[in-house]
Amino acid sequence: MAAGTRPMRGKGDGDGSVQVHLDPGMTIGSAKVFSVYGKGGIGKSTTSSNLSVAFAKLGKRVLQIGCDPKHDSTFTLTKRLVPTVIDALEAVNFHSEELRVEDFVYEGYAGVMCVEAGGPPAGTGCGGYVVGQTVRLLKEHHLLDDTDVVVFDVLGDVVCGGFAAPLQHADRALIVAANDFDSIFAMNRIVAAIKAKAKNYEVRLGGVICNRSAGTDQIDKYNAAVGMEMLAHFPDLDVIRRSRLKKSTLFEMESSPELEAVKDSYLRLAARLWAGTPPAAPSAMKDRDIFDLLGFD
Repeated sequence: MAAGTRPMRGKGDGDGSVQVHLDPGMTIGSAKVFSVYGKGGIGKSTTSSNLSVAFAKLGKRVLQIGCDPKHDSTFTLTKRLVPTVIDALEAVNFHSEELRVEDFVYEGYAGVMCVEAGGPPAGTGCGGYVVGQTVRLLKEHHLLDDTDVVVFDVLGDVVCGGFAAPLQHADRALIVAANDFDSIFAMNRIVAAIKAKAKNYEVRLGGVICNRSAGTDQIDKYNAAVGMEMLAHFPDLDVIRRSRLKKSTLFEMESSPELEAVKDSYLRLAARLWAGTPPAAPSAMKDRDIFDLLGFD
């Protein structure tokens, strides 16, 4: 997996794009970077946090960046809603040179370093600005120099320029989806967004993580149609739901055979991603074609 600098090439992100562009000086560096997307409420934060812990259990130095104004991506890692980068900047009247590392970076379970980017007040700004400021602060404080893995946990299935901004930093984009039509419909739009970003940045699609689903038949059907791979499958288990309520990652919950199987799946996923997944290049389907494929009689 390529993990070096990610220069911006000359053209925009797709036909007619007005997306936020990456400052060429704001590359993350040598860390392997993953951006996690998916339909709202599908379990991206749960997936991201447990994946971060799995990387840490493999001996990697991990940084998780929440990119949602709700700022709860790292909730199970830190056991609280930590202040956001925007909160920290507002406290010093946006004089970033006055910030200390402890003002916006918090250590979570298994040593995972946690940052919540936050977001601008509703209707007043762009999420891309927030992501850019977060990466800038991390670089200014040299927090990326000794990081092996960066996980961006990104708001819902919003694929506007702002919340597509983490794709400008990522090596691989991961999509979390359930085995149902709405999740797959959202996934299809994310596939299109990733393909647009891949024209000008190093990001490539890694594959789909099936979450909260007993089966995978609908995702399998979509994957076969567009040429995408299933990376992992996490079933709809009560212990996963309870972990969120207990402010805990799965790796802290009381052991059971089903929980150990899920933890092993996360460790295998982390090892697979660290080793490097081949880049996928699926083409998003037309909306009508998805209806026809997944079938409403």
